[in-house]
Amino acid sequence: MSVKVVKRAYRYRCYPDEKQAVELLRTFGCVRLVYNRALDARTTAWRQEQRRVDYEDTSALLTAWKRTDEFGFLNEVSSVPLQQCLRHQQKAFANFFGKRAAYHKFKSRKKSRASAEYTRSGFRWRDGELTLAKMDAPLAVVWSRPLPEGTEPSTVTVSRDPAGRWHVSILVEATVHQYTPLKAVVGVDAGLTCLVALSTGEKITNPRHEARERVALARAQRNLARKAKGSKNRAKARVGVARVHARIADRRRDVLHKLTTRLVRENQTIVIEDLAVRNMLGNRALARAISDASWSEFRSMLTYKADWYGRSVVVVDRWFPSSKTCSRCGHVLDTLPLGVREWTCPGCGEVHDRDVNAARNILAAGQAVVACGDGVRPNRR
Repeated sequence: MSVKVVKRAYRYRCYPDEKQAVELLRTFGCVRLVYNRALDARTTAWRQEQRRVDYEDTSALLTAWKRTDEFGFLNEVSSVPLQQCLRHQQKAFANFFGKRAAYHKFKSRKKSRASAEYTRSGFRWRDGELTLAKMDAPLAVVWSRPLPEGTEPSTVTVSRDPAGRWHVSILVEATVHQYTPLKAVVGVDAGLTCLVALSTGEKITNPRHEARERVALARAQRNLARKAKGSKNRAKARVGVARVHARIADRRRDVLHKLTTRLVRENQTIVIEDLAVRNMLGNRALARAISDASWSEFRSMLTYKADWYGRSVVVVDRWFPSSKTCSRCGHVLDTLPLGVREWTCPGCGEVHDRDVNAARNILAAGQAVVACGDGVRPNRR
């Protein structure tokens, strides 16, 4: 059994005391300020002078800001998270110029993720305790699972979600034992009525977490709407709404982790469809259900786990008519409305479950891609 060294993040709940919470909130604010000012400097330089500003330039700007009376308070927090946000911004612009991402937006106090990243010089790791820069005592971390033996953190990211929960994410280099190679291959069709359908005929039920919490979410949102803007009660009500959303997200993530782990463990190759999720969210009738199914997160989890454990993921062209093609004789229907969940092939008389039939066609198309090369795509109609 081969092994692979990967960078792996372990996420834990933490409970900073009052002094530590104040220090972290101040750091979050400074990180947001530095990011926004650096982004403004980059944008202004390009619009006025057609000049690109890189990381070294923004780092020099940060040094200059710290020497002014207006932004002298930046010296009161650790410099490591401030430099890290500039490095992340540099990477974001590299992705933008490489046409891999959109132009970045300014960070908002209310909507942006509150976080700060510390590299090795910004924290102390000793005897299983984590102490951040500018702090006298270690963080109270709930070690829900141990870090891999013999590893030490390379970076630590502290964050606070809208529900008021504190988390610490610790990045380490971990050794992953890859699974024994198998012959099993499976096609996966993502859906709404069922979470996924497999080419084996199995259908995984869609838990519909958002629908199950819709009453509680509506109640919390009505409570928020009644509160006066800017009041403390409105701030408390906003946390109540965030807690419902956090509960939905946690349950959804748990189901997806279990499903993707199972698929990777039981199959050597997993074939999926290249869905244009962003475009599909434009359909108002289905947007909520599509978001609840979280197809993008499912694909992301499946991809990195397959890479870790020596499996492969094959992606089939999104235009391949998997649902309306007969998996037995190859007959293609002219149309197949979304409401039709079962249909009979006019060519061979086979009765198909829409989702299972699509999964079998996806599997066949994926095997053709593997046999003929990545440049081959199934014929369109």
